[in-house]
This record gives sequence, C-alpha cells and structure tokens, in this order.
Amino acid sequence: MTPLLHYSDSCTRFVIWHPALVKQNSAVHAAIEWLEHEPVPAEQSLAGEPRTGVARLGEFGGLEVGVWEMTPGVMSDVEAEELFVVLSGAATVEFDDGSPTLTLGPGDVVRLAEGAKTVWTVRETLRKVYLT
Repeated sequence: MTPLLHYSDSCTRFVIWHPALVKQNSAVHAAIEWLEHEPVPAEQSLAGEPRTGVARLGEFGGLEVGVWEMTPGVMSDVEAEELFVVLSGAATVEFDDGSPTLTLGPGDVVRLAEGAKTVWTVRETLRKVYLT
C-alpha cells in the first residue's frame, strides 16, 4: 500500500497517513517505516540542520498513533500530551520548567506533558512510536 501524503502546519509539515493500520489485525514495521523528512522550521532550529519526519499510522482509543524521527541537530518545541517508546537513536530532552533532563535511547518509554517547552538535542537519528 502507498502511504498518503498530507500537509500539516506543525513542526513536521508533511505527514504520512498509513492505510495499512486503518483496519484491525494489521502490522507496520515501525523501525523501517518510510518517512518523508522536512527541515525543522528556522524559528525552532537551534543548531545543525535537523529534519523531522512522521508517519501517522491511525487512531487507537481516540489517540493518534504514529512513528516520528529527527535527524541530528538541536530544536526547540512545545509538546503535546504524549507517550512514546524510543526505537533507535540517542538524544537528550531539556525542559524550561526545571524538570530533569531526559537522556533517551532504544527501549525508553517517555511521557511528555502538554505545553512543556523543550529543547531536543539529537546525537544519533532518533525514531519513536508515539501515542498522543
């Protein structure tokens, strides 16, 4: 199946809706799922030339499920309420509110609060599966 491309005004401007997961009893290999990457908007890019890509896989229990990836670099963001599992890569996430810095790697499960202001420093391309 060919993923469907659609425009979004979020940090990742182009997103993929994956038709394979619209139905039940289906699977997508999230570690190798194809993602269309776009440069991080200039106002969010703090160092390097980070790019992000996302494949929105569908919905589950009213939550959006997807795969997100960021290439090496540094970017600022304002988070949505989100739970994610890191599949690959290495990064840190710093918080403006004084919360402890998170050091991320494969297998980490992370919860982010809506509205949290963060700085992502990606050393190795980071890929995660998220629910939001």
